[in-house]
Amino acid sequence: MDELIPFAEVEYRYVLQPFDIVDIDFAASDEELTKAFEFQGSRGMRGGMGMGGGGGDIFYFTGYSIDQQGFVEIPKLGKIEIAGLTEEEAKEKVQEAMDAFFKESIFVKLRLGGIRFTTLGEFGSSGTKVIMKNRATIFDALAMSGESNILAKKNKLFIIRHYDGGTKIHQINLNDRKLLASPYFFIQPNDILYLEPMRIRQIGSADNLSSSLGLILSISSSVLVLFALLSGGL
Repeated sequence: MDELIPFAEVEYRYVLQPFDIVDIDFAASDEELTKAFEFQGSRGMRGGMGMGGGGGDIFYFTGYSIDQQGFVEIPKLGKIEIAGLTEEEAKEKVQEAMDAFFKESIFVKLRLGGIRFTTLGEFGSSGTKVIMKNRATIFDALAMSGESNILAKKNKLFIIRHYDGGTKIHQINLNDRKLLASPYFFIQPNDILYLEPMRIRQIGSADNLSSSLGLILSISSSVLVLFALLSGGL
C-alpha cells in the first residue's frame, strides 16, 4: 500500500485558446512605467481577494481575455496574437513587444488565470469552477465539486479535453489506482468532467438508492397483499 507511484510522463503542453483569460503583469525599477499597463486597481484587487484554491474567478475582472481571433489587447502595445502558444511562448512574445516599445527594461510575467473546468452529472455541485493553482489533480476537482452522488458510476468518469486542433473524450475509473500514474491524473484548463449515473436513477424520481429500493419494496408488498386477497376470495 505504501508503494511509490510515479507521475505519468506527459508530453502534452497546454496551448492558449480563444476566450482563455491570462494574467499579465509587468515589473520595472521605475513603477511609473508599469502603471500604464495596469487596469485601474487590478493589482490591488488581486491582493485583496487572495489567491486561495477555493477563491472566486479573480482574473475574470483583472486579467486579459483572448478574443475569438486569438488576440489580447494590451494598453500601449495594441493587439498581440497569443492563441496557439504555450504560456512561456506567449510571455516571450509579449516581452518582445514590450522591448520594442520601451528602451527601459520591463519584465513581463504571463500565466493562465487559474484552471477553469466544468462538472456535469452526478456531482454534489455541477457547473464551471476555477482552481487558483498552476497544477491540479482530478481529486482537487472532485473535492471542489462536492462528494459524488451515491448513484454515480465511479468507474465511468468522462473527461472531455480540448487539444490543439480538436477535442477528445477519455474515460477513467476512479476506483483504479493506476489513475495516479495516468495522463489524466492532472486536469487541464477547460476540461469538462461528466460522471455517469447508475441505471437506478431511471427508476421513479427517487433521489437516492435507499428511497428507490423503498419504492420497489412498497410496490412489491402491495402486489403480494392484493394477490393474497384475491386468492382468499376465490
